[in-house]
Amino acid sequence: MNNINSSTDWLFEIKPKNKFLSLNLKEVWQYRDLLLLFVKRDVITVYKQTILGPLWYLIQPLFTSITFTIIFNNVAGIKTGAVPPFLFNLAGITIWNYFTACLNGTSDTFRANASIFGKVYFPRIITPLSVVISNLIKFGIQFFIFIVFYILYYLKGYDLVLNGFVLLLPILIIIMGILGLGLGMLISSVVTKYRDFSNLIGFGIQLLMYLSAVFYPMKLVKVKLPEYGWIVEYNPLAYLIETSRYMLLNIGEVSILGLSYTLVVTIVIFSIGLLVFNKTEKNFIDTV
Repeated sequence: MNNINSSTDWLFEIKPKNKFLSLNLKEVWQYRDLLLLFVKRDVITVYKQTILGPLWYLIQPLFTSITFTIIFNNVAGIKTGAVPPFLFNLAGITIWNYFTACLNGTSDTFRANASIFGKVYFPRIITPLSVVISNLIKFGIQFFIFIVFYILYYLKGYDLVLNGFVLLLPILIIIMGILGLGLGMLISSVVTKYRDFSNLIGFGIQLLMYLSAVFYPMKLVKVKLPEYGWIVEYNPLAYLIETSRYMLLNIGEVSILGLSYTLVVTIVIFSIGLLVFNKTEKNFIDTV
């Protein structure tokens, strides 16, 4: 009987994870080709069998902005100052859509990929990460449409001025993506045990949109509904959207304290989401 050389160097060695908060970036980098493949899948195959294809990326924010302009600006009388109401709403919707796309795409990670997870090993975090990255492409398309309308309104004579802090907009987008990733991983872990919880996600996102200053300035809530203004002030998404509009349209205000609060909440939610995600991936296959 041949003796097995105990000093054999294995090419790959799969071990159980001991650190619940570990992102294992080294292993993610080793599987970067798979990550890019998932990104390509998310961008292309989602609309491969649709008539309009990627045009859906453009139709949704445009029609939503038109609806908001008619209902909240024309009927309800919400003022947006020198900024055209449609452009005001389009800016908020474009930023908001990136968050909701990340949250929706990552909140069903385990159940949607159970057939893959049960057969092949790879870092499970790659799947929600691919959603966040692929949605950056969708965000880029929608942001391009915003720029087009911005130029059109500017050529029509509207007093539009970009704020100097607009160069920091990518940082806000990254924070929003991390926040959506953290919440998505947390929800995905809960859905593996309580599937009916997924039915509440759509309703929760709709409710959260009304509390995130997407179609109104934050100061408007303080003036008209001071007793409920604290609900919006404790919402980290409201500060991200308000600040992004300030950068793009030079309207509204920036709260350093609010942004600091948003950053802390984002880190906490992402850490909790990662901890629960890493714990759930060890035994989720028995419950999905």
